[in-house]
Amino acid sequence: MARLHPVIRTVGDAFRGSLIGFAEIVPGVSGGTIALLVGVYDTLIDGAGHLARGVALAVADGVRGRGFSRAGAHFRSVRWNVVLPIGIGMLLAIVAGAAVLAPLLEAYPTGTRAVSAGLIAASLIVPARMVGGRWTFLEVIVGLLAAGVAVALTSLPRGGDVEPALIIVSFAAALAVCALILPGVSGSYLLLILGMYAPTLAAVNDRNFAYLGAFIVGAIVGLGLFVSGLQWLLKNRRRITLVIMTGLMLGSLRALWPWQTESGEVLAPEGDLGLVLILIAIGAVVVLGILAAEAALVKRRMLSPEIVADPEPHDAQV
Repeated sequence: MARLHPVIRTVGDAFRGSLIGFAEIVPGVSGGTIALLVGVYDTLIDGAGHLARGVALAVADGVRGRGFSRAGAHFRSVRWNVVLPIGIGMLLAIVAGAAVLAPLLEAYPTGTRAVSAGLIAASLIVPARMVGGRWTFLEVIVGLLAAGVAVALTSLPRGGDVEPALIIVSFAAALAVCALILPGVSGSYLLLILGMYAPTLAAVNDRNFAYLGAFIVGAIVGLGLFVSGLQWLLKNRRRITLVIMTGLMLGSLRALWPWQTESGEVLAPEGDLGLVLILIAIGAVVVLGILAAEAALVKRRMLSPEIVADPEPHDAQV
């Protein structure tokens, strides 16, 4: 059986992480969607869940003098050889994206949204295929309702940029990180609605460590509160959870309609329709190419086996 060299696999995982990180910079594009697309969504949710539960148990059991065996079981269940390269790739991409993609979004908003729309539209194949089999009538209704929720969310008026208090920064980060792990919901777009997208990019570019520290604390809290529930759903209610994810991704296309005002209001197509259609097609072709490459690697058994997110540690019961 063909296997990738560990160094090549690590570099590949870091590249996957960079794609997720870049996605999080673009309003309307969900990092969770890209994680699904590149085949690491379950691994990340599983790792994040065990990490959050491990930290909580370490604190609780440490205070009670029960030792750290239960926390250690969760920490050992994290696939560190995959999660760490992805995390490093995400961090580097966010730093680079804040410096490169932010000006690009301002200079070419229509074209950027067009490419992103093509990416997300083609990515709908991933969760829809993961559901497996023909959708029931009820599942179609649930998916459409989820799409409606995403449309309503992305139709909210965008807030003006403000200089937020650090407690507000933490609260916004908790919301944004929930969006990171929920395909179809863009953390950057939520920050844009709250009026904190530009200040957050500025904090990254200016190395504002007080702001970034408050953001990280909020993200950790949000991750701990949200990921365990999602992890349980993916293990016990996987099919309907994936149906809802597909609907959210479909509805999120509202945020990526190429022609919009600065406040997010939808406009009619303008004179650059042909170019926009080409850019949408380019985005879709990129995703289809990634899916084709993934299928070829899976066929040759050169990809790590995917796992299903499980809230229980892999080597012990709690």
